[in-house]
Amino acid sequence: MNAFAHPDARPDLHRPGVGAALVSTWRVGGPERQRAVVEAIRRTWESREWPDLGLLSYSVYTGTDGESLLHYSQWTSEQAYEDFVRTYRDDRNAEIDAAVPGIDRVVLRRYAPPYRSAVLDERSAGAVPGAVAVVEVEFEGPDAERQKAWVDAVFTAMEGDAGRRPATGGIGAHFHLSTDGTRVLNLAEWENERAHTDWQAAGGPLGEAWARVHRFPGLAGSRVRRYTPALSLSAGG
Repeated sequence: MNAFAHPDARPDLHRPGVGAALVSTWRVGGPERQRAVVEAIRRTWESREWPDLGLLSYSVYTGTDGESLLHYSQWTSEQAYEDFVRTYRDDRNAEIDAAVPGIDRVVLRRYAPPYRSAVLDERSAGAVPGAVAVVEVEFEGPDAERQKAWVDAVFTAMEGDAGRRPATGGIGAHFHLSTDGTRVLNLAEWENERAHTDWQAAGGPLGEAWARVHRFPGLAGSRVRRYTPALSLSAGG
């Protein structure tokens, strides 16, 4: 069975059977190269049978910075990913590199499936995202309970935002905990990039709940980057 490209370029973030989410960043150097790499990935994967080793989906997002790609893959387990690396990955990467030389594979991080998800704007629920704000949060050392407590604090702050700063055009926010206990990743889906920038601009002074989020004990740093859905593959059709 070959790879099937989903028309909305979006993975099902609540797909059953997911035991691990692998997230990696590539730096490719320019918008034209972004497009070329995505097309090379599509050709490479669609020309081969889907690796039946517990890979459930593989999605790629293009960075609005014009040079990066974010890769998000869903697996039945981390061991399934290790089996893929051992048997299939090098062949695929070699073909992609031959098509677009000079790709910098920056980092790979391992996460559990979403710990919590939220609908940002009921009117946008179920819409196809045109932009994804990726929030990466790092803590000072591993602590699984601290990861959960920080996400829970974010949910408290978002509930307080409902009337003061509605997330118009926000589709959903999906919080992942890294398996090493040191990070949180939020994939926040929006109808378009403008909806997210407008929400950020409407922030104003920090309320008490958001202040607790930003000053959370053990929080080492965070960053936000925006991406556009480009490709989402799974088995069959």
